[in-house]
Amino acid sequence: MSTAMHYFRWAFLVTALGLVAAFALGWQYSGTMGGALSFFLIGAILAVLEISLSFDNAIVNANKLKEMTPEWQKRFLTWGILIAVFGMRILFPLLIVVIAAGIGPFEALNLAAARPDEYARIVGGAHLSIAAFGGTFLMMVALTYFIDEGKEVDWIRAVECQLRRCASVRGLEIALVLGVVFIFATLIPEHASDEFLFAAVGGVLTFLLVEALGHVLDQRQAALGAAAKGGLGAFLYLEVLDASFSFDGVIGAFALTHNLFLIAIGLGIGAMYVRSMTIMLVEKQTLAEFRYLEHGAFYSILILSVIMFGQTLWHIPEVVTGVLGSAFILIAFVSSILHNRKVAREA
Repeated sequence: MSTAMHYFRWAFLVTALGLVAAFALGWQYSGTMGGALSFFLIGAILAVLEISLSFDNAIVNANKLKEMTPEWQKRFLTWGILIAVFGMRILFPLLIVVIAAGIGPFEALNLAAARPDEYARIVGGAHLSIAAFGGTFLMMVALTYFIDEGKEVDWIRAVECQLRRCASVRGLEIALVLGVVFIFATLIPEHASDEFLFAAVGGVLTFLLVEALGHVLDQRQAALGAAAKGGLGAFLYLEVLDASFSFDGVIGAFALTHNLFLIAIGLGIGAMYVRSMTIMLVEKQTLAEFRYLEHGAFYSILILSVIMFGQTLWHIPEVVTGVLGSAFILIAFVSSILHNRKVAREA
């Protein structure tokens, strides 16, 4: 087994078990081979959808993990992935139904099992708030990366140099995000604007609170003499970030199937590949070797945030998100290789 494949052995195992479970679930619901094969195929498509939407997630995770202590790295890659799979892929959609329909969690679970169409309708009704919150949070993540005086490497210099020069303007990224929120609030139908604004402001506040909590906890750790920063605060930051990335995949999955359990299987398989990619990026120090890969990830995040805002007005297929995000990361990867070759020639 090659070194690269070594990192994906658990993902391959979960893929095999997950697709068998999808086949069995389809057989249980339909009692036919055609129904079982349909569930098997949808589970595989959902896994591919999640992987295509999550390349940038893995890169950002790896960037944050390298700042964390080994103990907290291990916690994120074990407990964090469990929260990502079961929390965002199962509990989060259930929580939406509990709040929107005013029913208990067990009733929501029964609704998902017995009346999946009604369940999907309720989740779809919460799409505006989810898109506003996720879009705002992710845009804050991307702009905070680019509007940074300490950022030393630029990829698309015409854009990044200007943003870096403006970093001395306090709160600029917040102003830019709120400006985008204001524009979309004027375009959204008046009866939905309050819901949109409430969720969008909640996204900004959540980002600021997580950042503040991380800063406080890092200072506390430094006071205790820790050699490396990054503990509970960084862990919480990554969990909220993963949740924001997951919004698009969870909502998009309902376009393929209304079965909550099949969605959990397919997206759970994809989440395992994100974990494997994250570990590989950290241990092989790929981000240091390919200097523009991180830039591509944050451009991908910025695009995803704009698309999530756009989804409040129009239907934008998830394949568009996946293709655009992957394209930026691929171009950044190629640019990194060309840069390395240029440096090697000049040496």
